[in-house]
Amino acid sequence: MGKMVEEIARSRGHEIVSIIDVDNQQDFDSPEFVSADVAIEFTAPMSAYGNYLKAFSHNVKVVSGSTGWMKEHGEEVMKMCNEGRQTLFWASNFSIGVAIFSAVNRYLAKIMNGFPQYEVSVEETHHIHKLDAPSGTAITLAEEIMGNLDRKNEWVDGTLLAPDGTVSGSAEGKANEVVINSIRRDEVPGIHTITYDSEEDKIAITHDAHSRRGLALGAVLAAEFTVNHKGLLTTSDLFKF
Repeated sequence: MGKMVEEIARSRGHEIVSIIDVDNQQDFDSPEFVSADVAIEFTAPMSAYGNYLKAFSHNVKVVSGSTGWMKEHGEEVMKMCNEGRQTLFWASNFSIGVAIFSAVNRYLAKIMNGFPQYEVSVEETHHIHKLDAPSGTAITLAEEIMGNLDRKNEWVDGTLLAPDGTVSGSAEGKANEVVINSIRRDEVPGIHTITYDSEEDKIAITHDAHSRRGLALGAVLAAEFTVNHKGLLTTSDLFKF
């Protein structure tokens, strides 16, 4: 992701002033990093929050696609941004296609308010190296369903199909729950499917990423937007649909 972000940013005329990984963490305090307009952060759940704090300590705005940190640190980060002190553009998925898919997901959920015979579920498939399950994108999609479908107010983990073929968890949920099922296989960049099933028929919508390049492009577009905005930003601020 980092190499793709760098390539796309340079192709759009941007200057990369600092590149930081596990081997040069001290560069968070370098003059080069402090001079940055925006830092783009794609790491892992256990390091994302710390990276935000290091950037915020120098008042550098952050664009981040890292997931898995919200439950423990979300309230604190939101407070820092909503009080106007810091700026974070966060999205579970920066793909333009996923932004469009999310809009369709919200609209379909509104329609389904009038058709209680349909039971909704979410399925996400990712590469075997992904640490968190369900994916941040799947959780966001489930939360969008909950925000537009009156009969659902909670999401729960469903089944997890591991790379070795073993299955854990259950696909069954309560009437008020959106079940998220996860699959880990091969080098899949990301597939997300929303299914509405009834005794008579089934309706499904799917976003299937061909590569991670769409995520990198979306992150650079978000950085371009973030330069001139502040606070807690999301893709709904960037894409007005």
